Amino acid sequence: MATVAEWIEGARPRTLPNALAPVIAGSGVAAQLDAFSWWRMLLALLVALSLIIGVNFANDYSDGVRGTDADRVGPLRLVGSGAAQPIQVLTAAVSCLGVAAVSGLVLVVATGHWRLLLLGGMCLAAAWFYTGGRKPYGYSGFGEVAVFVFFGLAAVLGTVYVQAGAVTWEAVACAVAIGGLSSGVLVANNLRDIPTDAESGKRTLAVLLGDRRTRLLYVALVVVTALLTVALGLAHPLAFIALAALLLLVKPVHTMVSGRTGLELVPVLRDTGLAMLAWSLLTAAALTLA
Repeated sequence: MATVAEWIEGARPRTLPNALAPVIAGSGVAAQLDAFSWWRMLLALLVALSLIIGVNFANDYSDGVRGTDADRVGPLRLVGSGAAQPIQVLTAAVSCLGVAAVSGLVLVVATGHWRLLLLGGMCLAAAWFYTGGRKPYGYSGFGEVAVFVFFGLAAVLGTVYVQAGAVTWEAVACAVAIGGLSSGVLVANNLRDIPTDAESGKRTLAVLLGDRRTRLLYVALVVVTALLTVALGLAHPLAFIALAALLLLVKPVHTMVSGRTGLELVPVLRDTGLAMLAWSLLTAAALTLA
């Protein structure tokens, strides 16, 4: 039976910045529009956090029962390691996704933005079918695209929209930047797992691109975020401060371009997530004061 510490590790806490950052950045844009609402932000945060923990457990369950986690480098997988029974992890996944669904419904009802129900349904479907179902899209190279769309565009723009009722170019810039760094976390993760994923038939984007081009993709995502930071700074000079957060990516970029493999890539996931979180905090503060 899995311990509390194992359940926490199985929830993959290093991925939590992927949920925190878009809500923080989106709320900063809302504040810049004089439309910030603390309770709407908290509900959006609950949706994002429960969604990402739910997808992490769903991923653990689906990969575990398929056997693709049997020989894995990196953090603990509950089902693959035998620490927890598949039904237990499945229950945890469904419970978290249920919290996300209820929180999102409350937010929609409270704000009257009924069109967001469709977006919420798409988010839940994307969470499950990433590695679940007969033909999971995560096994066909679309995982990074989904992360960019749902933890970048949808999360940031949705957070702005439920507070301000509108979307601006600053919101789009933040959404693309957050989506890029969020995808970068998965790029690093899948680069590390190329050997085991290729052997198990899991055709992630990293497997399809190969080692060298996957590393170049990571660098390109970082460069795009830097360019968007400059664009925001030209319009709102205080936003240049977010360039400081990108200094946290110097070491991860060096690790990627130097050809490190296996466990040496694990810190890249952590540092990319922390840089994304720091970027969102600094950008949100700058836009709030703009």
